Amino acid sequence: MKKLFQKIMGWIRTLFRYKDLLILLVQRDIKLKYRRSFLGYLWSILNPLLSMLVMAIVFTRVFSRNIENYPVYLICGNILFSYMRESSTQALSSVIDNASLLKKTYVPKYIFTLSKITSSFVSFVLSMSALVIVMIATGVPFRWSNLLIIVPICELYVFAVGLGLFLGAVTVFFRDMKNLWSVVTLAWMYLTPIFYSLESFYDENSLNMPLASIIIRRFNPMYMYIQQFRAMILHYTPAWEVPTEILVLRGALVSVIMLLVGIITFNSTKDKFILYI
Repeated sequence: MKKLFQKIMGWIRTLFRYKDLLILLVQRDIKLKYRRSFLGYLWSILNPLLSMLVMAIVFTRVFSRNIENYPVYLICGNILFSYMRESSTQALSSVIDNASLLKKTYVPKYIFTLSKITSSFVSFVLSMSALVIVMIATGVPFRWSNLLIIVPICELYVFAVGLGLFLGAVTVFFRDMKNLWSVVTLAWMYLTPIFYSLESFYDENSLNMPLASIIIRRFNPMYMYIQQFRAMILHYTPAWEVPTEILVLRGALVSVIMLLVGIITFNSTKDKFILYI
């Protein structure tokens, strides 16, 4: 544990030395994302709005019966899950795509993965404007407690960094991960209550909690972050949901564990990257 702590502190010190490079990489990634796009950064707002509109049209009649403020409910889940999916997908090839630079000079290898996660985070922050627009349009009141969304956002960022480091390292040795991950994220999306509520799993004639609900509650990190976020935006937690305080603790724990898994995996394999890229 002491060696791991020393390694992490070493990474942090190195990151401060290369912070200017990190900023340049993040700026490059954002510019490349919107290069030759007529609307440019506006797509960070339009994408979640259009996605919410499509899902609202498709799922309103099926899933909205027991959900208050369904458009806001939808967009809260969509923007958080989209960030996780985009950042992790970008992280997959973060090391491989910079192979030429890694072969020519010394640069901390993890900085390329971190830049992908952070550039996606910038787009995520911009997409929050879409949430504000939908809240205004649907009459959801703004309160000072809305500022507490910084808690699940920070947890999600830490989780995304750990997941990105893990995927970036694994993909160097297992290139099929790029194709496999798209399937994993698709399944993950359907196992996350983005457009439905866990209440839809319950049978009114049964007091037992359905197995699907138990799995989602206990083993799906995105449920923890999205449900926290919704509770802080919509200001309610249904009786059948896990209390927000418990979700905050669970989310923080899962984020730290994922970060440690990512750091350990990346650090133990980084010296072999040069042989495979």
